[in-house]
Amino acid sequence: MLSHTKNIVLAVALAGLVGLQTAQASRHAGPSSSFNQAFQRIGIFANYTNRSDIEDETVSEIVAATANGRTLVYTDGEQDAIGLVDIVDPRMPVADGIVELNGEPTSVAVLGNTLALVGVNTSESLTNPSGNLTVVDIASRQILAELDLGGQPDSVAISPNRRYVAIAIENERDEDIIVDGVEGGLPQFPAGYLAIVDIRGADPSRWRVRQADLTGLSSYAPEDPEPEFVSINRRSQAVVTMQENNHTAIVDLRTGRVIGDFDMGAVDLEGVDAVEDGVISLTDTLNDVVREPDAVAWVPGDRPFKYRIATANEGDLFGGSRGFSIFEPDGTVVFDSATSFEELAVRHGHYPEERSENKGSEPEAILYSRFGSRDLLFVGSERGSFVAVYELVDGQPVFQQLLPAPLGPEGLLAIPRRRLLIVSGEDDDPSFGVRSTMMIYSLGRRGSAYPQIVSEDQGGASVPWSAMSGMVATGNDSELLAVWDSFYSVSNIFTIDASKTPAEVTGQISITGGTGNYDPEGIAIAPDGTYWIASEGQRPGDDARANRLLQVDSNGMLLAEIGLPAEIEACRAASANTGSLGAGFEGLAVVPAADGAGYKLLVAQQRGWDYTTPECEDLDDDPTGANSGEPTQTRVWIYDVATGTWDHFSWELEPLPANASWVGLSEITAAGDGQYILIERDNRTGDFTELKTLVSIDIDAAADGITRAEKTVYDLLPDLLESNAWISDKPEGVAITPDGETFVITDNDGVDDWSGETWFLRLGSVQGLFDN
Repeated sequence: MLSHTKNIVLAVALAGLVGLQTAQASRHAGPSSSFNQAFQRIGIFANYTNRSDIEDETVSEIVAATANGRTLVYTDGEQDAIGLVDIVDPRMPVADGIVELNGEPTSVAVLGNTLALVGVNTSESLTNPSGNLTVVDIASRQILAELDLGGQPDSVAISPNRRYVAIAIENERDEDIIVDGVEGGLPQFPAGYLAIVDIRGADPSRWRVRQADLTGLSSYAPEDPEPEFVSINRRSQAVVTMQENNHTAIVDLRTGRVIGDFDMGAVDLEGVDAVEDGVISLTDTLNDVVREPDAVAWVPGDRPFKYRIATANEGDLFGGSRGFSIFEPDGTVVFDSATSFEELAVRHGHYPEERSENKGSEPEAILYSRFGSRDLLFVGSERGSFVAVYELVDGQPVFQQLLPAPLGPEGLLAIPRRRLLIVSGEDDDPSFGVRSTMMIYSLGRRGSAYPQIVSEDQGGASVPWSAMSGMVATGNDSELLAVWDSFYSVSNIFTIDASKTPAEVTGQISITGGTGNYDPEGIAIAPDGTYWIASEGQRPGDDARANRLLQVDSNGMLLAEIGLPAEIEACRAASANTGSLGAGFEGLAVVPAADGAGYKLLVAQQRGWDYTTPECEDLDDDPTGANSGEPTQTRVWIYDVATGTWDHFSWELEPLPANASWVGLSEITAAGDGQYILIERDNRTGDFTELKTLVSIDIDAAADGITRAEKTVYDLLPDLLESNAWISDKPEGVAITPDGETFVITDNDGVDDWSGETWFLRLGSVQGLFDN
């Protein structure tokens, strides 16, 4: 907490008053909000388009804008450059080139409409850090100056009066060495500090650099502060987080004096997932978790202080409290999100289970901005790839909406005069993978387009869901069933109420009684009310699994487990050993017998096999396709439940798009009157996908195989493009209700190398889809 002397200085500087009342930290269920507006994503910019080589890894870590809000400037640490984007029309952002720098950019701020101020890391090593503030003329793309900062910069901020620049000089640690028994521990010299640049006119050669000492403040490693992030209020006071030290300082930029500091403290978390076991379960307790904040923002406050301090408690060395907090400038906690941020992630399908033993959703970014008469707070989840939007009501944040974000969101930028929010993403998969993007949102009066599916709000005990694959209608109005895939260690069946907007996941049951080594990809309901699950096989190896049909009762108890005949399974295994083939079951549907006695199952196999292997010589449907590297046909299997026999018909796949590695089937579902709907798609995302279709077939005409000419197709791409997202490669589930309403769901891969975004499309009448 503050020393007595600093407490007096801070009180005089901020309000001229002393004496505070401690406020209890509250949860989101506090004051109500009359906020009747919502952010819509209206544009997306793929950072690779600012480069000439698609193979280049490009990122956007921190983003800033010119004062007129028409040009974005972002840091690309992978390319040692800043990128520029024209957003005169924010719905159609345009690449505006790059400026190459003499080092790695760590942060950027823009002075007026003309100058980009970039923190640039030029360090030879962690023990010999260096860096500068590079001043770039935006119009000419020329570097005007490089002001030596004496150390490795991180965050950069410009004071509202445009007189000062504050730069957090982190001088980051070596995370691999042991200090006092702690891997990556402190101290590791040289110490960090706050650099202050006095802006003296338009000529940066006249600007002055000075330092504010931050040593001796924190309880952990006071001799080695590591400043992480800085924010400046209208009184030219900079609040600086020291993440590894779990400490925050307030610096008067006019004098360079520390006028206040406080320990960030710790919290007890009851109701989090602290175990990476392939199950989302908010049932664990973590005690005395230090906050260790990353980003920080000034927010409006009450007397005696005009400002409060909001922090995103990402965590580092010892903790990370999986949420965000609001403090008075003397360190009094006035709000802590506790476990509610994790609960939001779970409810929206964005929880990153593989980060459970680390820092969960990992809130890294925080931003305050006033839109009209509304005080809004934005909190970005690095691992869950979402931004939670709150309205500050009587000083307390009230949740408004969750926005889908780029993969690994790092930077948040508000342009309130244009009613815009920009979110930049730092994760990138070069070439034809999921690329780093910036997403643009606009505040308006229309309802939010996202989320399209959530878990039913049960007061913090919502049903965990994610990675949805197969789906089917139950026949009970708009009730659906869905399964998630083997990303999770327990195989679950979910109930969805599609009559609500967004659709709601209302319940779940687990498959019990079997081996548990399943990968549910499809689900169907038999005439006797039992459920059939298609479990996808996996290539031979340590995690090998065979293709399986699972019959379970309505409580999830396994009744039967059916595999392909041995000779067919041998062909699949041999095919898998020759390359990336051997794909298995992806969806299934019930075919009732004409006389009402018995039924069969249609089972979609995703991709073809390599029939050139000896084990497959008697099963060849595709004598030429395998020789070209990717089979041109796959199969739809037919299983007769009464006799236990297998048959199949062939499926001619669509031509391989230029950027794709394969084309395959992802679902099959009954549409009534002998009509069946399948998903046929390529394996690409975003700008590189070309094929995402629903295909309608008549089962009576399928006995001799389905050729391309016989398909009736509905193109899903226009529906997916309406989201202004980086399009998923995996529309995986289709359900059709008795009255013909058609729903499609995408698989978010368990928020692993994907943003966690799930789309639940309402396509209307199934017959209307194929009329044209």
